[in-house]
Amino acid sequence: MATLTLGKAINEGLRKALEDDAKVLIMGEDVGKLGGVFRITDGLQKDFGEERVIDTPLAESGIIGTAIGLAIRGYRPVCEIQFDGFVYPAYDQIVSQVAKMHYRSRGKLRLPIVIRIPFGGGIGAVEHHSESPEAYFAHTAGLKVVACSNPADAYSMIQQAIATDDPVVFFEPKRRYWEKGEVDTSVAHSEAYPLFASRVVRRGNDVTVAAYGPMVKTALDAATAAAEEGRQLEVIDLRSLSPLDLGPVFESVRRTGRLVVVHEAARAGGLGGEVAARVTEECFYSLEAPVLRVTGFDIPYPAARVEEEFLPDLDRVLDAVDRSFGW
Repeated sequence: MATLTLGKAINEGLRKALEDDAKVLIMGEDVGKLGGVFRITDGLQKDFGEERVIDTPLAESGIIGTAIGLAIRGYRPVCEIQFDGFVYPAYDQIVSQVAKMHYRSRGKLRLPIVIRIPFGGGIGAVEHHSESPEAYFAHTAGLKVVACSNPADAYSMIQQAIATDDPVVFFEPKRRYWEKGEVDTSVAHSEAYPLFASRVVRRGNDVTVAAYGPMVKTALDAATAAAEEGRQLEVIDLRSLSPLDLGPVFESVRRTGRLVVVHEAARAGGLGGEVAARVTEECFYSLEAPVLRVTGFDIPYPAARVEEEFLPDLDRVLDAVDRSFGW
C-alpha cells in the first residue's frame, strides 16, 4: 500500500498503462515538458518519450480529431482537456464523431479513446475553469462517462478506462487532486472494483445520500456530522454516470425510504434529476419523502470570491436531510 494524492494516483495509473501497452498515447496541451497544469502527467514524457506523451497545439477540436484517427489505426489515445470549460471547442468532435463511430460502422470500428477532464470548482479559478459539464456527455448515447472521487479509485479507474474499447469521458475532481489516500498499486486493474459500478462508501439506515466526484467527500463529511445527532446516512459514490448503476441506490432507498442526490452542476437537467426519476419509478412505494437534490444554482459559475456560496456544502446537505424528515 502507498499513500498517494488523487493527482499522483492518476499519474501512477497512466504510467502503468503506458508500461503495459505500447499503443497507449497521452496527448494534450502542456502534458509533456510541463507535466500538465496540475502536474498529473509529470515525468511521463521524460520516461516514455515525445512520441508517446505528446504536447499538442492549443486546439481542443484538433486534439480529439487527431485522437479519432489514431484510435482507428489501433492506438489508445488518452486526451487531456486542460480545464472543464475548455472542452466545448471539442464538443462537436466528441458528439458527432467519437460517440457515433462504432454505431455508424455497424460495429466494425471501435474508438478506445479516454478524454480526461478536470472538473468542478473550489480552487478559486477564473471564468471557464470551474465548470461541471458532465450531463452533456452522460446524455450522449455512445459515450461512457465516469468520475473518480478518491486516490484508490483514481488509480484503477484510469487504467480500466484506457483498457475499455469504447470511448470514455473521465472526470477528475480538481479540488481533490491534493487529498491523500491509501492505494494498493499491486492490484491489477482487471481485478479492481468494476469501472461502471456504483459503491456504498458508508453504511447507514436513515437516509441515502448519492454523490459523485468532488461531492463524495462532502457527503461523507455530512454523514459524520449527522451521526453526532443520531442520524445514520448511507453514502453511495455513483462513480459511473453513463451507464448509471443504480442497483445499490435502489436497495438502499428501499431500506431508508429517503434519498438526497448531491452534485456541483446546476440543478436543471443535471444527473440528480435522472437519478430521482429512476428511483421514483423503481422505489415509489418505499419512499417516505420526495427525492431531494442539493446542487449548484442555475447560473453561470460565479466569480471565485463567491464560489463557496454557489457550491453545495455540508450545511446544505444536512438541511436537505432535515427536510426529508419533514414530510
